[in-house]
Amino acid sequence: MTTHEVALPDLTGFELVDAKQMVRSTLREQRSKLTSKELARYSTAFASTIAEFVADAKTVAMYVSVHNEPDTRSAITTLRERGTRVLLPKLGPGLARMWAEYEDDDLVVDAPGRPPAPRGEALPSEAVEEADVIVVPALAVDHAGFRLGQGGGWYDRILKLNVTDRVGAVIYPWEYLDTSLPHDEQDVQVSWVMQPDSIIKIDRSI
Repeated sequence: MTTHEVALPDLTGFELVDAKQMVRSTLREQRSKLTSKELARYSTAFASTIAEFVADAKTVAMYVSVHNEPDTRSAITTLRERGTRVLLPKLGPGLARMWAEYEDDDLVVDAPGRPPAPRGEALPSEAVEEADVIVVPALAVDHAGFRLGQGGGWYDRILKLNVTDRVGAVIYPWEYLDTSLPHDEQDVQVSWVMQPDSIIKIDRSI
């Protein structure tokens, strides 16, 4: 798999929502080409990088990877084993966006199409404010720190809370872009990027 930056489509003349969807399609197609062997190799590297980024934080809020996303499950296990409190997304009553604390190997699917979540008690959305470090998913991040997610909006809301500056997005090497991603004033920049073998501090003044 090439590590060169993925080429984005020409977005001239497209509205923001449509431009984001076009970019998502391109990035998802690139990920779909990953082989099981490549995914396994990246998984090991991501586990080490995420653990290094979290360092000695007492509480980390992160996510459970699915399909061909950069793997976080190995990192979740590693962090839990070393005593880090790990908060993961969990749907509450009425599909409320909540959190739950991860315990050993206790992930279950609460709703069709959703990533697995801890089976334990749902914590209020404000629980994320206890996090020293936040690890967020992304399809790509540009060099100004603008992040393109899957479109669900879960992490956009979290980033607006300004809980901690230790917010890192996990992406493959070709998804860290010189090209500016489509965004507007509602989009919040992240401060860090985690690639399989590197952690990059972003200059958000760009």
